[in-house]
Amino acid sequence: MLKLKTYFLVLLIAPLMAMAQNEFPQDTSFAVYSTFQKIKKDFPQARPVKPFASEKVLSLPDQVYRVRENRLLRMDVFLPNNSDKTCRPVVMMIHGGGWRSGNKSHLVPLAQKLAIDGYVTATVGQRLSIEALYPAAVHDLKEAIRFLKHNSQLYGIDTTRIAVLGCSSGATMASLLATTGHLTTFDDPASLYPAHTARVQALINIDGVVDFTDPNESAKDTNPDKPSAGAMFFGATYNEKPELWKDASAINYVDKNTPPTLYINSALPRFHAGRDSLLSILNANNIYNEVHEIPDTPHPFWLFHPWFDETHGYIRDFLNTIFNKTKGL
Repeated sequence: MLKLKTYFLVLLIAPLMAMAQNEFPQDTSFAVYSTFQKIKKDFPQARPVKPFASEKVLSLPDQVYRVRENRLLRMDVFLPNNSDKTCRPVVMMIHGGGWRSGNKSHLVPLAQKLAIDGYVTATVGQRLSIEALYPAAVHDLKEAIRFLKHNSQLYGIDTTRIAVLGCSSGATMASLLATTGHLTTFDDPASLYPAHTARVQALINIDGVVDFTDPNESAKDTNPDKPSAGAMFFGATYNEKPELWKDASAINYVDKNTPPTLYINSALPRFHAGRDSLLSILNANNIYNEVHEIPDTPHPFWLFHPWFDETHGYIRDFLNTIFNKTKGL
């Protein structure tokens, strides 16, 4: 029965997928294979994680969630392929790449695994700094949350159980979304779904900073010819426009409204910027949180074996706890 419904869903959405629009050029400096080449000397055990085929997962690639000028914004949606549940929690996933590179395909294997666990998952693309400066990406991602809520019946989503997950720069964005979900500050001024909020019920931060003003991020711009990822994201260095860097720092919005939070970190302290301050606020407000630091790991550990399964396990168990699930399919 679900397969028939999904066939109808694909027919319904296919015209959007086929719309002729110009695509913005991509920065491919951050990719799984090139990253593997960089880390394999220090981590000879590393092997790239790849997408896989499973009858337990229904894949709906390139769902258009927003049409911008000369641009289609898309997400890949993965549904658990069983017919007895039609209202499931959803995990919206944001890739890394320094707010400039990377793409949604990087998180497909993790999305597939979580779909087997019984979650609807969506890997989301957004405008990066090569195309549009801050806060364009935040507008896009909040719109993606609203799109999922608006189409909850099509995808079988429980809109009261939404988690946002991000990796590296994507985790920075996920944290900003989760801590400002009750605010309208970063809403798309031309939202197509104003009846829905961008509020979520869980945050998963995988090695992403939450304080742009931390010297690990703000003090990188010492060579004007080599701007930092942050400077390219904001269009200005911290010294030039500190208000932008503060404005985009999730740490400034953490309060009693912040949802339960999972941190999964590499062994590199620079990617923990703001974490302890965020956790102290959560603890002061009795908000559930977990922290798992995986030793002897490169920064993009979630893209590689042998760390992928451990990462997946932490995420699955956290989601099951927060959303009161006891088993997957």
